[in-house]
Amino acid sequence: MKTNILDVPVDVVNRREALDILLKFIKEDKNHLLITPNPEIIMKAQEDRALMDILKRADLVVPDGIGVVLASRLNKTKLPERVAGYDLVMSLLEAVSKSGAAVYLLGAAPGVAHTAKVNLENKYPGLCICGFNDGYFNSNEEAKILEEIRILKPDILLVGLGFPRQEKWMDEHRDLPVRVSAGVGGSIDVMAGKVRRAPELFRRLGLEWFYRLISQPKRFLRMMILPVFVVKVIKRKIWDEKK
Repeated sequence: MKTNILDVPVDVVNRREALDILLKFIKEDKNHLLITPNPEIIMKAQEDRALMDILKRADLVVPDGIGVVLASRLNKTKLPERVAGYDLVMSLLEAVSKSGAAVYLLGAAPGVAHTAKVNLENKYPGLCICGFNDGYFNSNEEAKILEEIRILKPDILLVGLGFPRQEKWMDEHRDLPVRVSAGVGGSIDVMAGKVRRAPELFRRLGLEWFYRLISQPKRFLRMMILPVFVVKVIKRKIWDEKK
């Protein structure tokens, strides 16, 4: 079941249900695309047709943003909760650490993915990070990365290139022999301990965005998209009711 947020179909699942779906994907011989949009990504898709098309054909789309959950309250079909991409991916890695599935990390600055690999393998004994590369690559280096992924055939490919680059990159390379490709934004930095997540209280209250704002004031201009998102959602609801 899905609900529509400004033309973006979002799966109506909680984190446990999303994890179960991903674990099923890993058993299938197909590259499944996981995207975790927040209001910023959904607003970008309003002007970026390619991104919108990718969101519509992704295999699993979960709401990584309390604003998306709140927007769904105006719909007949409502989202049960925010499914934070970082938490979902960490739950997935913990689950596959017991099954021998392999993971490839792509993204962040040079050296960060290696630190994330060490941290993750220490956190989840048995987890196999079979390869990694930073997100600063040119076309020649990209060809080598793609060849390495094709040789290693990881079950899970975590792509942290920032949106919409990571979504477009994953969609362009749907032919890679992996089972799940997930856009993880800045999660590799968090996995490496380079960036700290919001305290649990902020996350529980749906205020992780506010913590990021006060800890990184430079994000202020980016956060200005939130009120624009709210207004657009309300206007769309009013327009739909008039039809």
